[in-house]
Amino acid sequence: MSNVINESAVAARQSRMGGVDEEAVQRLLQGIVASFRRQPRSPILATPSSEGLEYENVTFPSEDGVPLEAWFIPREGSRRLVIANHPRFFSRYGFPSHLEPWRSMFAAGGNDFEVNFIPDYRILHDAGYNVLTYDLRNLAHSGSANGDMCTGGIYESRDVNGSVQFAKREPRFREMTIGLFSRCLGCSASIHAMARRPDAFKDVACMVGVQPISPRVILERTLELARVVPAPIEDLDREIRLAISFGLNEMSPAEPAKMVMVPTFLCQVREDVLTRPSDVQSIFDNIPIREKELLWIEGTTRRWDGYTRFAKEPGPMLAWFDRYMVEP
Repeated sequence: MSNVINESAVAARQSRMGGVDEEAVQRLLQGIVASFRRQPRSPILATPSSEGLEYENVTFPSEDGVPLEAWFIPREGSRRLVIANHPRFFSRYGFPSHLEPWRSMFAAGGNDFEVNFIPDYRILHDAGYNVLTYDLRNLAHSGSANGDMCTGGIYESRDVNGSVQFAKREPRFREMTIGLFSRCLGCSASIHAMARRPDAFKDVACMVGVQPISPRVILERTLELARVVPAPIEDLDREIRLAISFGLNEMSPAEPAKMVMVPTFLCQVREDVLTRPSDVQSIFDNIPIREKELLWIEGTTRRWDGYTRFAKEPGPMLAWFDRYMVEP
């Protein structure tokens, strides 16, 4: 992915000089396809102990048996459990975009600062929640599967279901009320999971979803930012399908959102340069239940500000958990 962003910068420079370098565009497109075929992992640079939290390293299987690495952060006396996952390229820790080579992956959009999710877990813990947070397949420390490809939430949905089933059968968690804190790819995966296995989520109390996204939209925006206009999105769609056997529309969470029956709170940076407001709006509109809310984050174009919003202003999202996660 770092090559993709670097080549997009080359293409943008060429455009400003009067024309896009066709070789640079081809390298950009090839890099995008390669990032779906085999996505890069990023390191875990902090643990809950950095926020003074006691935690356990735990492992549990995805629905299809892929080993998922996780932290369990206990809250003594609580019978409420928030299960958290993360965006693409990230980990349960977050993302080291203040360091190279990860900084170059998204710096063009202003997303060149560290995203650290550990403060989120501190807030949840102090608010009375146990936390189980895991790495999605093919990312950070979790197991490899399906050739290390990214499927935009389709196969990753098995990880979401695996986390819920683990919580239901683990003796310590079995009597706890479960809520989901799902981010970006993790949120899309949660939506795909609910559409594919609605029976598995009938006991989930609610979900807070941060910036779900359709791959077609983020790729269109990537090409637009690289001044590749008109964007050869259909050619790119075809090449991605040849690489992973799924097309861009299949990976979108918009259609599966019609099967979401869990009270859902979504939040999104409205002017996020990597997407369009209409994408998350369509996902939200397709959720068929009344128990839903959409929070627009204003005054920024940086997607990372959506990922760090909970640590800075947790009130609305905590209120959602508090409303629906009543202890049994």
